Amino acid sequence: MTIPGDLLTTAMGVMPHKDVKHALELAMSVDVPYWPQLPLYSYYEDMYVQASENFPGIFVDFERRLVRHSAEKFLDELDYALSHLDDSSFLDISPKYSEVYQLFLQKDLSEFPAIRGQMEGPVSLGFNVLDDNDRPIIFDDTVRQVLLDFLAKRVNVQLARLKEKNPNAFMFVDEPGMQFIFSAMSGYGDQAAKRDLEYFFANIDGPRGIHLCGNPDWEFMLNLDIDVLSLDVYTNGEIFVRYAPAIKKFLDRGGVLVWGVVPTNFEPFLSETVDTLEKGLEGMWSFLEKKGISRELILAQGMLSPATCCLVNPDGAKTVDKAFHVLDKLSTRMRKKYGLK
Repeated sequence: MTIPGDLLTTAMGVMPHKDVKHALELAMSVDVPYWPQLPLYSYYEDMYVQASENFPGIFVDFERRLVRHSAEKFLDELDYALSHLDDSSFLDISPKYSEVYQLFLQKDLSEFPAIRGQMEGPVSLGFNVLDDNDRPIIFDDTVRQVLLDFLAKRVNVQLARLKEKNPNAFMFVDEPGMQFIFSAMSGYGDQAAKRDLEYFFANIDGPRGIHLCGNPDWEFMLNLDIDVLSLDVYTNGEIFVRYAPAIKKFLDRGGVLVWGVVPTNFEPFLSETVDTLEKGLEGMWSFLEKKGISRELILAQGMLSPATCCLVNPDGAKTVDKAFHVLDKLSTRMRKKYGLK
């Protein structure tokens, strides 16, 4: 297993900081560092913009902060894009689209137990980007198939670059839109998503996983061919642990869970302490123990992280900074308590 557990720390990709140096220092302060996405610093650093770079038919409206798709532009650019799907420079995130990514890759990352990257997933990007008729591109069969292939290639290119810096690198596929596919209003149901995501992950090198902050069908998520699942248990933990049979199956096959436990939203953060967060985690773990999942397995294949990305706090990035500090204290305390290295 190249993805560490033992309650080591990592964090979400999107951060509210406008200071690149400070954000990168914070991202490097966790046990498994990553390169942060900073949409408030530059719209080029937005996760949807970065994922859509060089995708045929895309145009970015920087004034309105929108990513759109043109059918005519798609047809004009398709052949060129398809002919460059083995060109790593075409598929990787360029310096223009992420200053932070380039700075991260310039660092010595060899001594960390692992490092992590991320790329927006096809479901979320497909729902978020609209075509000429204001229709999500996920409903266009041709565009969706190209999107699946294109993003899979992009994930592999980034992972290869990260593995040059640390052999234990792994990727999060960010899928905040996953919770919406289970709504009857989505028009793109779980069977279509299962088919597309099975194809997508079959074409991605490992280790790989999904990160999301919402509340989808957890059995669906845990049964995907992924190595790690990162989620917001601060908000959704009581629901999540009720999927104990699927969680046990996921852990038994070697999967790692990233328990997003420290709130980053201003008011919830003020109501919590290291003591209350520890109590909350252990309450979930006790529930799972009663369902036949050993605590030793949960600890060995578990990491800790902040609960969510947060761009809207009244104090800017200060609460997120504090959340990282609390995360470190919580991990240190619990690892000592359970005798973890």
